[in-house]
Amino acid sequence: MSIAQTTRRGEVSIRDLSKSFAINGRALNVLKGLNLDVEPGECLVIVGASGSGKTTLLRVLAGLEQADGGRVLIDGAPVNGVGAERAVIFQEPRLLPWLTVLGNVAFGLEVRGAPRAEAEERARGYIRLVGLGDFADAYPRQLSGGMAQRVGIARALTVQPEILLLDEPLGALDAMTKIAMQEELARIWREENVTMIVVTHDLEEAIYLADRVLILPKEKGGTPRLIDIDLPRPRDRSEARFVRHREALLREFGLH
Repeated sequence: MSIAQTTRRGEVSIRDLSKSFAINGRALNVLKGLNLDVEPGECLVIVGASGSGKTTLLRVLAGLEQADGGRVLIDGAPVNGVGAERAVIFQEPRLLPWLTVLGNVAFGLEVRGAPRAEAEERARGYIRLVGLGDFADAYPRQLSGGMAQRVGIARALTVQPEILLLDEPLGALDAMTKIAMQEELARIWREENVTMIVVTHDLEEAIYLADRVLILPKEKGGTPRLIDIDLPRPRDRSEARFVRHREALLREFGLH
C-alpha cells in the first residue's frame, strides 16, 4: 500500500501579508502587501538576498511568527499558529541524540498519541522511502550530514503533512551530497504528492526543484516576482533551457 497522500489538499493563499521588526526603535518592513497562491502539490521555491524576508515568510506560513497584517489560508482556513497539516524541515535536522533513527522518526507520531507499534511501523516505511532502511537502529552520531537530513525529512513525512516547509534544508551539506539530496527531495515530493515550499540561496537548486520560483526583492517596497520553471522532470542541469533559467535568475541578482 502506498504511503503517499491520496487527496489533493495543501492549497496556500497569502493575502496582503505584511511583517515588520523593530530595529533600533524603527520599524523595518520585511514583507509588505504580499499576495500569492500556491496550488496543492506544487513546489514553490523562495529566493532573495539576505534580509529580503525568505525565512520570515516561511515562519509565518508555519505559524511560528505572527504577521502584522493580512492573512494566510490553508485549504481556506486561516493560519493561527502551528498545525498538523504543516511540517517544517530546518537546515539542521535537530535529531534527538539518545534516540535511534527509528526512534527519531517515530517520535512525532508517539507525541500525538499513536501506539508505539503503529508509530514504528509507519516510521519504518518512511525510513525506507529516504533510503535508510539499513540504518533504523543507528544513532545520530553514527550518521553523515546527508543521512541525518534524510532522517529529518522522514520524521516530517511520517506525520503525513499536506505541506512541507523547508528552510535551507541542504545549506550545510557539501556540494556532492547537496546534489544527491536535491534529487532525493524531488523524488520524495513526486511520490508523496505534498505541497512543498522551499527557501534557498542556491539558484541552481531552485531551478532543479521548483514549479515556480518566488523572488523577494531586497529593496523594501519592491515587487516580488514569480518565474515559471517549465522544464520536464527529472531535470538535466546541463540542458540548454535549464542553463537559460539559471542565467535569468543570476541576472535578477545582478550576477550575470
